[in-house]
Amino acid sequence: MSRRLSVIMLLIAASLCVAGSYGLRFTLIENDHWLAACVQTPQRWACELRVGLGWLIHVRLLAWSALLAALLAQVFPGRWGWRLAALGLLLGLSALVLYSASLAVFAVVLGLLRLVRRPRPVAEVV
Repeated sequence: MSRRLSVIMLLIAASLCVAGSYGLRFTLIENDHWLAACVQTPQRWACELRVGLGWLIHVRLLAWSALLAALLAQVFPGRWGWRLAALGLLLGLSALVLYSASLAVFAVVLGLLRLVRRPRPVAEVV
């Protein structure tokens, strides 16, 4: 896959990730309808999902995962580093939208720095 196509697919994935995170945030977490419904019957699947997202946000699991992936991307060369940086970027964007901005901003910056790094030329083995 060419580098240009990879970047285009990453931009599309980042857009979908941000849109999905905003959708979860405004339709499930901040919606007063679900707050009232979950007080009455907390066993609904949407209420369970809402509780799970609340715990993910509370322990900053998305932000820590993004930061770990972005830090590992700085160490791994080649495609693995690029893939880890993309994962760190996508998780970091979700964490930014879902209330974990303090850690996620570092993950997003590190991921972007790794993604724009010029690939090293491969030395020929004789």
